[in-house]
Amino acid sequence: MDAELVVTPPGCAHLGSFKVDNWKQNLRAIYQCFVWSGSAEARKRKAKSCVCHVCGVHLNRLHSCLHCVFFGCFTKKHIHEHAKAKRHNLAIELMYGGIYCFLCQDYIYDKDIEIIAKEEQRKAWKMQGVGEKFSTWEPTKRELELLKHNPKRRKITSNCTIGLRGLINLGNTCFMNCIVQALTHTPLLRDFFLSDRHRCEMQSPGSCLVCEMSSLFQEFYSGHRSPHIPYKLLHLVWTHARHLAGYEQQDAHEFLIAALDVLHRHCKGEHCTGRSKGEKLKAHGVSLPRPCGNLDPPAAPALPLGSAAWQWAGCLGGPGSQSHRLLPGDDNGKKANNPNHCNCIIDQIFTGGLQSDVTCQVCHGVSTTIDPFWDISLDLPGSSTPFWPLSPGSEGSVVNGESHASGTTTLTDCLRRFTRPEHLGSSAKIKCSGCHSYQESTKQLTMKKLPIVACFHLKRFEHSAKLRRKITTYVSFPLELDMTPFMASSKENRMNGQYQQPVDSLSNDNKYSLFAVVNHQGTLESGHYTSFIRQHKDQWFKCDDAIITKAGIADVLDSEGYLLFYHKQFLEYE
Repeated sequence: MDAELVVTPPGCAHLGSFKVDNWKQNLRAIYQCFVWSGSAEARKRKAKSCVCHVCGVHLNRLHSCLHCVFFGCFTKKHIHEHAKAKRHNLAIELMYGGIYCFLCQDYIYDKDIEIIAKEEQRKAWKMQGVGEKFSTWEPTKRELELLKHNPKRRKITSNCTIGLRGLINLGNTCFMNCIVQALTHTPLLRDFFLSDRHRCEMQSPGSCLVCEMSSLFQEFYSGHRSPHIPYKLLHLVWTHARHLAGYEQQDAHEFLIAALDVLHRHCKGEHCTGRSKGEKLKAHGVSLPRPCGNLDPPAAPALPLGSAAWQWAGCLGGPGSQSHRLLPGDDNGKKANNPNHCNCIIDQIFTGGLQSDVTCQVCHGVSTTIDPFWDISLDLPGSSTPFWPLSPGSEGSVVNGESHASGTTTLTDCLRRFTRPEHLGSSAKIKCSGCHSYQESTKQLTMKKLPIVACFHLKRFEHSAKLRRKITTYVSFPLELDMTPFMASSKENRMNGQYQQPVDSLSNDNKYSLFAVVNHQGTLESGHYTSFIRQHKDQWFKCDDAIITKAGIADVLDSEGYLLFYHKQFLEYE
């Protein structure tokens, strides 16, 4: 019987001189005090004491001797001189914790030291309240067996179809299927789940929607071609968002917001108890639109600015108001005007900050608030809401990458209207802190912080006491979108809703690429949802429940458009 030979790194033969007596305890103390420094006191101590004992500087790749108390810079070789003079051949780098051997003349690896370094690093992160930033994958016994019996690796090519998988319609669930297709093809969300980053915080993992999404990603990228049956996902959505329960057709936009809300809460380990979001809206006389339903929702009443109902509905309550989806405030009392109050993967990807500037018409004092949002709802021409023309007007002109024929409404037009100053009128006076009395004012919305994924909801379903219809106005949307004109920082360049491009505006920070489009075919009473998703650059596919077909870019751009998903082209590390 042949014995299996396991080859491991030989390691450094000079570590024996260090691994004596209480070496583990001493090494932990060095990591705690001089490398990771979890507490504020430890960081202050490190800043004061960790200087080169020769030249007195903090920089130049500072190292600490592992045999005695000595700090020396690596760049100017002061630590080398100490090692040669004292024959202390091991030192630790104080930025990343690597061990250097002066006899081997290289950084060395030792499994025991690596375990201690990781443990102390996790402790430091926990003390700083940032959680575990990254955890390496260690295969289980079962996974090792699977790897042993499946030595072949999948190669991802430009023509690869891994990740494309149809979804069975479980009875008017096309609204769910198209949103699932968009979410499973969101690049950062895909990378998060496929790298096994989710750590369940729920007491019962079987009721965790995030765990089910993780399983869903595994199913989508398993290579199986047969359509997947998302029965468990549907059951969990019914359980945690009761207003979506049942087999009647629902609104894809409403499902998206409900799904993000449940995912956000389950990431934090919160159970979605109490009334559902839809029930809270109905309690205030506000219902979200149901494009294919059978019930007429009541007209939205005027709501006081800043009220709970206004925060949930995300609107001013009157005709002509600008709408956006506000996030509910945290139960722990954190302020809603902080768009970065949660670091879960959902908020990291989808949450942006919307700045609202209310200007008094008498003293011109400005009151500014910043609200987090998951999506932007945009009014369309053809609705009962007045939509003034914003297009440059010349046939054949190009705005923000959009082919702009005369009379065609573009996504840029809708965004210009959304961010234009709006006169609130005499019926909506606010109490001005400068005038100490109620005055008329104007309100303007701009983007304070852009999300990684920007979702635009084109308001195609109109509900009022007298009118209930679908708006079929064609809106041209681009493959690439520059959000710079709609940033709060660009407000000074805005004149009466128009934007004058600054000469030095060459930054790519605010540029987005289209990666998914959700469409609704049919009427308000009877319709069907489909989606287009981008698999690779310039490779698009149409997802119609269980059927996946290849689509051209023209098919995507010529579609009606209901939900548009854009991903940032360039990401910055924070």
